[in-house]
Amino acid sequence: MSFAFKTESSDSMDEKLRIRKSLQEITNRIHAAHNIAHILVEVKDGILELFHAASITIYVVDKLHNEIYSMFLAGAQIKEIRVPISNESIAGYVANTYNIVNISNAYNQTELKALDFELTFDSSWDKKTGFQTRQILAAPIFYDDQLMGVIQILNKKFGEGRFSDDEVGLAMEIAEVLGVAFYNQQRFSRRRKTRFDFLLTRGLIKEDEMEAAWREAREQKESIEYYLMRKHRISKDDIGHSFEEFYRCRFITYNEKAVIPGDLIKNLNKDYLRRELWVPLERIDGSIHVIVDDPNNILKRDAIENLLKTKKVKYDVSLPEDILKYINLFFHTAGDESSFVDLLGRLDDEDGGYDEDDGTEMVTESDSVIMQLVNKIINDACLRRASDIHIEPNVGKKNVEIRFRVDGDCAIYQTVPYSYRAAIISRIKIMSNLDITVKRLPQDGKIKFRRSNGEELELRVASIPTQGGVEDVVMRLLAKGETMPLQDMALEKRNYDELIKMITKPYGMILVVGPTGSGKTTTLHASLHQINRPDRKIWTAEDPVEITQYGLRQVQVQPKIGFDFAAAMRSFLRADPDIIMVGEMRDFETAKIGVEASLTGHLVFSTLHTNSAPETIVRLLDMGIDPLNFADALLGILAQRLVRTLCKSCKELYQPTKEEYDEIAESYGEEDFAKLEIPYNNNFKLYRPKGCDICDRTGYRGRMGIHELVVATDQVKRLIQKRETVEVMRAQAMSEGMTTLLQDGIIKALKGYTDFMQVRRVCIR
Repeated sequence: MSFAFKTESSDSMDEKLRIRKSLQEITNRIHAAHNIAHILVEVKDGILELFHAASITIYVVDKLHNEIYSMFLAGAQIKEIRVPISNESIAGYVANTYNIVNISNAYNQTELKALDFELTFDSSWDKKTGFQTRQILAAPIFYDDQLMGVIQILNKKFGEGRFSDDEVGLAMEIAEVLGVAFYNQQRFSRRRKTRFDFLLTRGLIKEDEMEAAWREAREQKESIEYYLMRKHRISKDDIGHSFEEFYRCRFITYNEKAVIPGDLIKNLNKDYLRRELWVPLERIDGSIHVIVDDPNNILKRDAIENLLKTKKVKYDVSLPEDILKYINLFFHTAGDESSFVDLLGRLDDEDGGYDEDDGTEMVTESDSVIMQLVNKIINDACLRRASDIHIEPNVGKKNVEIRFRVDGDCAIYQTVPYSYRAAIISRIKIMSNLDITVKRLPQDGKIKFRRSNGEELELRVASIPTQGGVEDVVMRLLAKGETMPLQDMALEKRNYDELIKMITKPYGMILVVGPTGSGKTTTLHASLHQINRPDRKIWTAEDPVEITQYGLRQVQVQPKIGFDFAAAMRSFLRADPDIIMVGEMRDFETAKIGVEASLTGHLVFSTLHTNSAPETIVRLLDMGIDPLNFADALLGILAQRLVRTLCKSCKELYQPTKEEYDEIAESYGEEDFAKLEIPYNNNFKLYRPKGCDICDRTGYRGRMGIHELVVATDQVKRLIQKRETVEVMRAQAMSEGMTTLLQDGIIKALKGYTDFMQVRRVCIR
């Protein structure tokens, strides 16, 4: 027995000596590392062997972005992963709370919630790699009470349960060594003081390559940053990270949608800014935000603050090429058209504007400049594919904000000094034949606008008095474009086939419903285009005529003189029609005439503002339409919405979590979703937005329709005659093959056209 005891003690002592020796070797390797990347990538094997573990990740703190990052080898390249410092991940939790975590099962929600209610385990990496995480030992890395990173060890090779107390102590010892090493690396980086230290410490470029790059860039008269990107394939993001780490500020890239800071640059010289490489970008909480090529240049900062007449300046860094692009954007527009800043400067020179005290117009030469300014706003809206222009004056001496709606989302275009708000609003009212003396009542008008390239635009204008005695103006661009073919309307096969059957019937009523701006008129014109033949007489009554189509006799209603939709339809019935399209069934009379026309041998198209196809039936019955006549007349109802589509150039394929899959299935209806036979496995992929230059970094470009089509079958007609509820009609329509708006949107998300978030934005279950 005593011999056995001595043997066991000897084995234990040998194991301890092995651990100490391994720990010393790891310590030496860590301190001998040339940079942080070398530590993160090349010392992991020794630590894994020490712990008999399957995987290890060492993270370093990035204080500027409130993240921790690590690196791994992917082929011959070093790639980076980043995790927010928050309780939403285990490594982020350790960095956020400074707690050591020793978990026996990462998938055990009870164990995670016992640590923190918000704590979750992100299983996406497991799904992507096939690695199954079990145990996790994670400890914070400190140096002198300063958080430097996190070490995370995964999966014991031998045994079950948590890592042992001895292994926890070992992890703390290694964390202490790493803390000293990270501190020394950062101190070494600070001592060298070059703005490319990040690239060197991450192993993205070697010292001798960096020195050669400086020399060759000078010889080729190229900026060092673009030489590195071109010759050494250093990404712009890595250049930006390097600048942010060195200058301790944000790295700003060029954005062509940036708002021109007219009040900040009106007294600055374009050539001077191009030579000195700086430009003010915006005001932030009372401070002027300036981008500059070298925020550490004290002489340049003094000159900037003297010119801007303030010490309240925040400096951020940008590449020289991007600064020049911003200056060109702010001071110059291609062609003969003056830039926004030039126009504002000319307004200041001429002291134009309106007298705010008595409301009278000051007739000066600046009127022509105001006209050019309004023309530029309309032209730029057209270039940016905007559907609406919002002119929003503010109370007091705040600037006038101008916003464009593009693909359904509003964004700031430019701001104009408050002193010109009355002049701009009055100019728009003059262009749209509105009364400039009426400021306390809403007015509606239209502008016919011809662009320099000969293109004609029509804008629908609405002026609305707002709080503080000012007026807002909203202009909708009604471009007379080509009619979109029905096959390009993104209709699913069942909806497309059923709609074709309806529109080829000789008589009946077809309704397209949805909120304002959901593409109803586009769908109606696409349907008319499908059946527009010389042997058919087609009349349309619209307000306004947004899309023109050869072969249609199109009429614009004038409600102010009594020529409304009902009057137009009555006149059409006396004009030998085959097909009638009326812009909207706004009242009982229009709806009644439409039903009667469809019963007397005419095919009638129209729209309503309702939320869904089944709700439309109840709405019309509530308006007083006879259910028997309506049931006989109805062919079908198409409800639709528009969702933003993912940019084809940059959309990113990814593996959704099981929680995302379950949410999609629940939203679709679990029984119906099961019929699609789309299981959750490694082959289940979705697309998400990423952002590129083509889509202005939004990840989205353009819109598409999602649809819900109720076909007026015999069963549906009987429900209409009985005045059944919306729920009963919806259940019947779905039993006959109807997909709801939400279901149609989810199908398009599964096909990669859009994402679930965009569908949720426009649909309710």
